[in-house]
Amino acid sequence: MTATAGDEESSGAVRVVGRRSLLRASGALAASMLVRGGASAEGAAPPADHPWSQSIGAGVVDRPYGKPADAEAGVIRRNVPWLTAGTESSISFSPLQDLHGIITPNGLFFERYHAGRPDVEASQHRLMIHGLVERPLILTMKDILRFPSTSRIHFIECPANGGMEWRAAQLNSLQFTHGMISCAEWTGVKLSTLLGEVGLKKEAKWALVEGADGAHMTRSLPLEKCLDDCLVVYAQNSEALRPEQGYPLRLVVPGWEGNVSIKWLRRIKVGDKPWYTREETSKYTDLMPDGKSRGFTWAIDAKSVIAFPCPEKPLGGPGLYEIRGLAWSGAGKVKEVHVSTDGGANWRKAELKEPVLSKALTRFTLPWRWDGGPALLESRVIDETGYVQPTISQLRKIRGTNSVYHNNSIQTWQVKADGSIFDVQTG
Repeated sequence: MTATAGDEESSGAVRVVGRRSLLRASGALAASMLVRGGASAEGAAPPADHPWSQSIGAGVVDRPYGKPADAEAGVIRRNVPWLTAGTESSISFSPLQDLHGIITPNGLFFERYHAGRPDVEASQHRLMIHGLVERPLILTMKDILRFPSTSRIHFIECPANGGMEWRAAQLNSLQFTHGMISCAEWTGVKLSTLLGEVGLKKEAKWALVEGADGAHMTRSLPLEKCLDDCLVVYAQNSEALRPEQGYPLRLVVPGWEGNVSIKWLRRIKVGDKPWYTREETSKYTDLMPDGKSRGFTWAIDAKSVIAFPCPEKPLGGPGLYEIRGLAWSGAGKVKEVHVSTDGGANWRKAELKEPVLSKALTRFTLPWRWDGGPALLESRVIDETGYVQPTISQLRKIRGTNSVYHNNSIQTWQVKADGSIFDVQTG
């Protein structure tokens, strides 16, 4: 794309617009809506005195816990029925296309079960820490609540997020291609604090973390990570964990694949080597082109996606829009995001919206004036380590197409002349 005078750039059918132009154009757009006839003029008219403005509304505690407006009833988690044999060992997807910040509401945080959702009674729940420790402990929830607490914002992403797109574009939906990620403020106790209480023996190198679900989901973690930034949490976005997210206690392993953030946490065993459980052998390994598997691929590589426009949120006609999206990295903070409207031929730096936090979702935006022609929208993130989000072709050259995990490739949305949006792959 060639830069033109002022703060605008143009490229064929599409143009990317600078912020000053956006403000000028916003005023012009509002004025044009006022003079246009039909629906636009009606939409810009002064507020009507509807029935809800002429009556007394419901009182306080009419909805003691609150709920979204009726018109938002379609903003829900969804699953793909054919993805698994049953829902007890399946996953639901967060509706990223309908969210406006970096925090995922608790009711929309994606779910992943390996043996269904257990309904744990908190008063009977216990966390045992044993193995190569000096003072083994069994803690009640009341015991855990006595420890010093900390709160941090982190995303959790399933490594299978985008896994159905390894061979070809398959799901024409932002929710289904990228919705296995959510972000929340977690409150709990640093795992390092609990390990300090039990005292680690000098041979200690690994920890086996285990859930209280029917699968007794287990994963091995190196102690270096456990002592770095892991949290044992009991609250999410200021309320107690919901059963779908591990009530009453779960582990949060920032920046690593979601399955290691064990829900319904019941046991931590310290040892001198990994355990090689089912989830570390037949599951959660990346199958390479030569038939071998990559083991212990915990880290989430940098990734981004455009959330508007997208297949669920098409364009309403030519004019001024704000391209909006989300970016993240398991290695730390997002440094830059670039957006292309011509399938990666030209890129422009997007604005990052504060806060930009380590191992958390980051919002990015870019004004865009669409003239009604075809376009190919893409975003590409660079994290603070310098890692650049790859294309799907670059990933396939190394990883092949047999894996279902860790697909962090650039997503392409194809814009049709009627404003509809489609999931495509260009390389």
